[in-house]
Amino acid sequence: MGGTYDVIIIGGGPGGLAAAIYAGRAQRKTLLIEKGNYGGRVNDTVEIRNYPSVVSESGAGLMERFREHAQSYATNEFKRTTVIGLEKLENGNFLVHTKRRGDFESNCVILDMGTKPRSLGIPGETEFTGHGVAYCATCDAEFFKGKNIYVLGAGDQAIEEADYLTGFASSVTVIVLHEEGHLDCNEVAAETAFHNPKIKFIWNSTLQEIKGNASVESLVIKNVVTNTSTEVKADGIFFFVGMVPQTDFVKDLVECDGKGYIKVNEKKETSVPGIYAVGDCTQTFLRQVVTSASDGAIAATASERYVKEKKQLDAILSPDSGKVAFLFYNPYDNAQIEAVTKMELRLKDQYRVIRQDITRQTLLYQQLGLTASPACAYYENGKLTNLEK
Repeated sequence: MGGTYDVIIIGGGPGGLAAAIYAGRAQRKTLLIEKGNYGGRVNDTVEIRNYPSVVSESGAGLMERFREHAQSYATNEFKRTTVIGLEKLENGNFLVHTKRRGDFESNCVILDMGTKPRSLGIPGETEFTGHGVAYCATCDAEFFKGKNIYVLGAGDQAIEEADYLTGFASSVTVIVLHEEGHLDCNEVAAETAFHNPKIKFIWNSTLQEIKGNASVESLVIKNVVTNTSTEVKADGIFFFVGMVPQTDFVKDLVECDGKGYIKVNEKKETSVPGIYAVGDCTQTFLRQVVTSASDGAIAATASERYVKEKKQLDAILSPDSGKVAFLFYNPYDNAQIEAVTKMELRLKDQYRVIRQDITRQTLLYQQLGLTASPACAYYENGKLTNLEK
């Protein structure tokens, strides 16, 4: 066993690093595990101009500042390894299994696994990855100086990256599934691309095959209207056809949507109490540094309250705790306050009565499957005996 922590953060993207900052500020014993570069895919962004107080900064530069801040707290520990599994223990804690560093236990877990480029499984795609097939313009553009390259995709990332690639390649041809003039990106990016003399478009088409010997030498492009295929010479192909969440090792533990994104509520809680998820791996409206950082702050704060509440409940519901009655109510409803007061007077001679403000104390309320208040849960020596809804 590699040790026990108050919280383990899996993934060091902006959400995970922000969570570590908040956990460190609260002096919680924290372990952040990252398999690659701290900051994740944000490091591939050449320039960030929309993060508050940052007029202009590279993605790598901004993430370095995040990392330095997170590592400034003595209670924070960082490890480089790959997480291969996560399980919930009988004591309510969690065990994180890693590839090279062993297992680590914690009271709660925050997931920030991010996304990875979608693979289409086109013949030659896997074979030539790193040898002419690429997914990151910032990472690989310099390898294509003076080359003739292609881009597959028509969204914001594809068109913006195509424009960036023209700073290196002699020509960039974009393969677009739609009819002529129809791109899926924003209007500004589209206009910029249309006016860039180095960018060409092949419309109504898709990539059918990638050919070559040691590296990419040609592409087979299929016209979806005429159903004809054409082979063209190419020095490389960049795929920008969307991202997929890196949630494989938790998809059977926490609830995910059909695409694999983790479902969370406003407190970044997953379907498993004690497990939180933040950033791009979640089912979220906007995937930006600012929203991921916000997610991390929320998850760190919510997880701290969860741990405190769990410890309080464990202490109250011990095997020799006798008769205990929990009264659940909303303190902003006068009728509910009056109702639980009457219930408390009726029960206090037989039970130890504990009021639960459901706007702040939600753990037991959720575990019992309650959806309305007032309600009452009766326990004897730590065991539930009755539930009044």
